[in-house]
Amino acid sequence: MKKYTFTEKKDTRSGFGDGLTILGRTNPNVVALCADLIGSLKMQTFIDENPDRFYQVGIAEANMMGIAAGLTIGGKIPFTGTFANFSTARVYDQIRQSIAYSSKNVKVCASHAGLTLGEDGATHQTLEDIGLMKMLPGMTVINPCDYNQTKAATIAIAEHEGPVYLRFGRPAVPIFMPADQEFVIGKGIQLTEGSDVTIVATGHLVWEALQASETLEAKGISAEVINIHTIKPLDEEIILKSIAKTGCIVTAEEHNVIGGLGESVARTLSLNTPVPQEYVAVNDSFGESGTPAQLMEKYGLDAKAVVKAVEKVIARK
Repeated sequence: MKKYTFTEKKDTRSGFGDGLTILGRTNPNVVALCADLIGSLKMQTFIDENPDRFYQVGIAEANMMGIAAGLTIGGKIPFTGTFANFSTARVYDQIRQSIAYSSKNVKVCASHAGLTLGEDGATHQTLEDIGLMKMLPGMTVINPCDYNQTKAATIAIAEHEGPVYLRFGRPAVPIFMPADQEFVIGKGIQLTEGSDVTIVATGHLVWEALQASETLEAKGISAEVINIHTIKPLDEEIILKSIAKTGCIVTAEEHNVIGGLGESVARTLSLNTPVPQEYVAVNDSFGESGTPAQLMEKYGLDAKAVVKAVEKVIARK
C-alpha cells in the first residue's frame, strides 16, 4: 500500500490565498470581494498587487453576493471571501436568487468550515454548508484536503464556467498531496489500493483516512482510500469501481451526517450497487468550543473513528 507522509503543516485557507494571488497575476478578469475578513482569508497579497480589483464590502455578506453577481455581467470572475457560516446560511437567499438561479459565474470561497474552526464555537462552526450548497441546481461544490490541493482548486475554478462553492479551513493540517498535481473538478483521486473496504473521504478527513488505513493494514485489513474533493458533481465511476472490488464502504467528512458526502454516496449506491455503508460524520448536532483535535476526537472524526467504522462495515458484508 502506498504510504503518504508530510514534512509540514499549513492551513488550507493559505492555499486559497496563494492560489488567488496567482490568479491575480495570470487572469485579469479575476476580482475579489471580502466581508471584513482579509487576514482570515489570506487575501492581502492579492489586494497589494491588484488594489483596483478588490472590493471591501464590510460586514454585509448579502450585499457582497449581490455585487459579485452583478460583476459577472461585465465579464468579471468574482471570488467572494468570508467564513463558511456567513458564506452560506446567512446569505442563502441571495446565492439562490442572484447567483444559482441565473447561473452567475461567482466563486463563493468559504474559510473556517467545520468543527476545526475550534475555539470560536458552535455559532461559527458550520456543519451543514455542503448540504445547503449541493442542493442548489448548477452549483459545483468542492472541499479540498490540504494546502496544495486548495491552491490548485482555487486556480482551477477560475476556468470553470458557473457558480462554485469552495470550502476550506482554519487550522494547520498536513500537506501530503503533490504540489504539481492537476486539479480536475469532479474527478476523485485513488490514494491507496485495497481489497477489503473502500474509504471515501473529503477535506480534513482524507488525512485521517490515510492514517486509519495504516492502522488497518497492521490488523490485516486492506483499505482503498479515495479522496473525493468534489462533492458535486460526484465522481460516481471511481466509487462504483472500488466497491465492486471491496463490497463495502465508509464515508468520512467534517460535516453533519445529514446532507453531506455520505448521503450523496448512499444515493449513488442505492441507484447502482447497494453495499453496506458506515458514516464518519457529526451525528446531527451542533459543535462546541474546543481545540480542533479535541473536537475531532469527541465528535468521532479522527483516524480512530474511521478504523472503528471500517471494522463495523466489514462485519456487515
